[in-house]
Amino acid sequence: MAPTKTCMRWAGNPFLQDAFFCRKPLRRYYSRPIRPYSSSNQSAKPRPYIDPPKRKPLVGTRSKATPANPSSIPSNSPNANPKSGGVAAPYWRISLGVVVCGSLIYSMFSSPLQLEPPSIADRDTLVKRESGVTPSSPMRLRMEEFIKAQQKEIVSTLETLDPSKKKFRTDTWTRPNGGGGTSCVLQDGTVFEKAGVNTSIVYGTLPRPAIEKMRVNHKALDPDVESLEFFAAGLSCVLHPQNPNAPTVHFNYRYFETMDAEGNCNAWWFGGGTDLTPSYLFDEDAIHFHRTIKEACDKHDRGYYPRFKQWCDKYFYIPHRGESRGIGGIFFDDLDEEEKEQEQLFSFVKDCLTAFLPSYLPLIEKRKDMPFTEREKEWQQLRRGRYVEFNLVHDRGTSFGLNTPGARVESILMSLPLTARWMYMHDADKGSREERLAKVLREPRDWV
Repeated sequence: MAPTKTCMRWAGNPFLQDAFFCRKPLRRYYSRPIRPYSSSNQSAKPRPYIDPPKRKPLVGTRSKATPANPSSIPSNSPNANPKSGGVAAPYWRISLGVVVCGSLIYSMFSSPLQLEPPSIADRDTLVKRESGVTPSSPMRLRMEEFIKAQQKEIVSTLETLDPSKKKFRTDTWTRPNGGGGTSCVLQDGTVFEKAGVNTSIVYGTLPRPAIEKMRVNHKALDPDVESLEFFAAGLSCVLHPQNPNAPTVHFNYRYFETMDAEGNCNAWWFGGGTDLTPSYLFDEDAIHFHRTIKEACDKHDRGYYPRFKQWCDKYFYIPHRGESRGIGGIFFDDLDEEEKEQEQLFSFVKDCLTAFLPSYLPLIEKRKDMPFTEREKEWQQLRRGRYVEFNLVHDRGTSFGLNTPGARVESILMSLPLTARWMYMHDADKGSREERLAKVLREPRDWV
């Protein structure tokens, strides 16, 4: 039997062939399934043909999409096109993708990748983790290791003085550009109203104005650069006792270094010092403190103590009060290769720092349990007001810290006492212990 027009429509329509041969349901396009036309059902009227939605031709084709079974299309079908290129489009896509991916992979392996080099802080961290700090390590790593060890020893020793067994609060912090520190602070203890022992490690970049300012004291700094990498490490301690008869003490020892982009040192120096600030003066305490410091200085240079003691009296002077902050100690800064070799100065700084506990522990142990009155406590707070004035107005370390981007303000202001007092037009009584201290502060003395 010759095929009817309806069957010819099926045979000549690629969409219906796809649906028929793949057994795909046609409910999406017809209200009910289509029954094939057969001779046994000639009376049945076929449903009118509904054109399916047009499919987009493949990219690059010039004819209609080729059906899944091209052999089923009669040669006299209008859709028959033996020169159609529709089936070739997917292969062109694959070929194009292979070429592009191959070119990309070749360029990745044939040209070096431009990666940002690790920072000096990252390289130092890697060295410490892999090989540790040795005598041949850069000075910045050795100084960092030394001050961290001293911090632990000082904190553990001071905690033994408090009968209530109160412990220091320890906060470890990091800086975004490398470095960080550890702040150990004790407040409202039995012996110390406030005590702080802080380490600080800083990596950063010096701008050209800062370099020009530093070249006044450090000719090794390169004047022809726009910026320099720098490293700074320091250990600071301030102890404010509860008892007015016990003196406040402070020390700070630090190391500063500038480097090129590879981490090679091109300029360095040490700084530091320690000083005693009593509210009530005991001559034997002042003598012991200064003698211990002098012994540490004399191991390296007998001219150090008188030179640095005079420097201390000048540095801790409060111009608007016309008096010193305390009874002095030693102070030095910018000690570089023009002073002595780096190893010699490092040894000097280590001896000064390790002399701190022997210089102060006998004083606090002797004075911490002495009886005192409310009037004496009031005088102590007045003296601490002068301490605050110096630190916030004249101290270079505090000013540098507060003006450093990303600085940790809580650690910088750790040096301030927990309580202080300012009274209008207050003068010490004539012939009193308070007046005796005031005279010494206006005219510094030599204690050894």
